[in-house]
Amino acid sequence: MDFGFILSSALGELFSPTTAAYALAALGLAVHFGYSGLLNFGQAGFMAVGAYGFAISTLSFDAPFFLALLIAVLCSVIFAFILGIPTLRLRADYLAIVTIAAAEIVRYVVTTNQLTSVTGSANGLAAFEGTFYSMNPFPEGSYMGMNNRDFFIRVVGWGLVIVCCVLVWLLMRSPWGRVLKGIREDENAVRSLGKNVYAYKMQALIIGGVLGALAGMIFTLPRGAVQPSNYGTELTFFLWTCLLLGGMATVLGPVIGAMIFWVVLSLTQSLLYGLIESGVVTWLTTVQAGQLRYILVGVALMLLMIFRPQGVFGNKKELAFA
Repeated sequence: MDFGFILSSALGELFSPTTAAYALAALGLAVHFGYSGLLNFGQAGFMAVGAYGFAISTLSFDAPFFLALLIAVLCSVIFAFILGIPTLRLRADYLAIVTIAAAEIVRYVVTTNQLTSVTGSANGLAAFEGTFYSMNPFPEGSYMGMNNRDFFIRVVGWGLVIVCCVLVWLLMRSPWGRVLKGIREDENAVRSLGKNVYAYKMQALIIGGVLGALAGMIFTLPRGAVQPSNYGTELTFFLWTCLLLGGMATVLGPVIGAMIFWVVLSLTQSLLYGLIESGVVTWLTTVQAGQLRYILVGVALMLLMIFRPQGVFGNKKELAFA
């Protein structure tokens, strides 16, 4: 078993496009729950809306990249309004139920056979990434062991993560962000000061949803395909894991949490596969090992919640509202 290769493969996940997508989506959850107290379990729905909005506008309407990007963002805003108007007055636990149901509705809608010509049904959509890679400024060659396409998507993905982190940091330091934190702590007190709590919650839902839509695009561009099976409820739970690992009401917490999540996931998978191939472990198949890694990550998360519930970068004061 080559431990050097296993370790280098795991560390390679630190700056992968998938990790960048998870970091963006988890940052959106931080805006929703960490700063606003909105218990959103439908972030996978926002990612699906962004990915399908981009893919459909490119394939069906031959939209250029930036127009397709704008359409994807607008679709996430519309989805946030549809989701938020009837639900933002609900209690946190009811909001969680509604949002997880809404994400599943999105996934089932795009798999409808009557929409096959538009959404591709269960097979999804493919070959829509050409407009993105046509803007690649890097010539053919090797860049830090990657080809120019892989390097370009990493630069764009992590550049977007940095920009969004700075914007969220500035927003949360503004008077608007302080009102959000007040709503998280005690919305009745904020309402008594004459603030429109409902409007602030809607704005937070929209901003976090837009981050989720951007994450959905970054998540699907390296694959060159968008498939509904990738946007199930387990995706939202993985994003919550990233958020809890790093810290709920922090800007860097979701980013570091996404990095830790994917490194640990890759490391446990490679170690288990290596033990099986070398004959050290004979009571597991590779399929079982793939499921066992999620169990191990779950156990690690449970231990984290016991010994450091505020996350790696969190503060215990943040738990007062939870």
